[in-house]
Amino acid sequence: MAIITLTSDWGIRDHYAASVKGAILSYYPEALIVDISHTIQPHNLNQAAFVVRNCYHSFPQGTIHILGICEEASIETPHTLVVYDGHYFIGADNGIFSLIFDEMPEQVIELDVLQDSDYFTFPGRDVFAKVACHIAQGKPIGELGHPKKGVRQKIAFRPVVDESAIRGKVIYIDNYENVYTNITEKLFKEVVKKRKFAITFNTRSNRITDIKKSYLDVPPGEMLALFTTSGHLQIAMRNANAGGLLGLKLDTAVTVELE
Repeated sequence: MAIITLTSDWGIRDHYAASVKGAILSYYPEALIVDISHTIQPHNLNQAAFVVRNCYHSFPQGTIHILGICEEASIETPHTLVVYDGHYFIGADNGIFSLIFDEMPEQVIELDVLQDSDYFTFPGRDVFAKVACHIAQGKPIGELGHPKKGVRQKIAFRPVVDESAIRGKVIYIDNYENVYTNITEKLFKEVVKKRKFAITFNTRSNRITDIKKSYLDVPPGEMLALFTTSGHLQIAMRNANAGGLLGLKLDTAVTVELE
């Protein structure tokens, strides 16, 4: 039984996700379909990549991941199959692959698959579902198209580091309004070491001077900073919505000031 995951900005109100699932089951009734998320902000490649990169490795190797964000194909963004870390990723090569992976993919194939529809507005159903089922049935992936060198690069904003600070930004806000920054635990430890620090954002009164291990390490309603399983510095509030209450939005600057 093959696992096929779906990540998209299709939403949950409309027929889009159901149509793709129906197409998959028509091609391959034995498929196990898993929804990762259908509430990605429309056309937000960074948000989609953050979600996928933080969960794909929880699935068994051989899992097939359909990426339904900015799906349309063009000369610059062809429909593409990428093999990485033992997983298969199907989507338009619009930069999303480079945001998910830290290293070069093992294999990249530009798809040349005839769709069953004369309409070109819904490749998630008319192309990606067909490709996923081809892989799930154990057929050679070389039949799906031709090899290409690498994937389209979309450079993610990286923190700026100098002697006095790490300067980053908010890259994701989850359903609890916990706020993720692009400052990783690895970078934080390399730069901060044993020096005193203060995490600041928005106003000088918003200062956090230590890293907690758990949300329960502070009283209800108090803000804290911690590192999560994603490996990123997170700003949160116990039993409260940090994003809204602290005025943190995507791209808000977050600074780790150093002694």
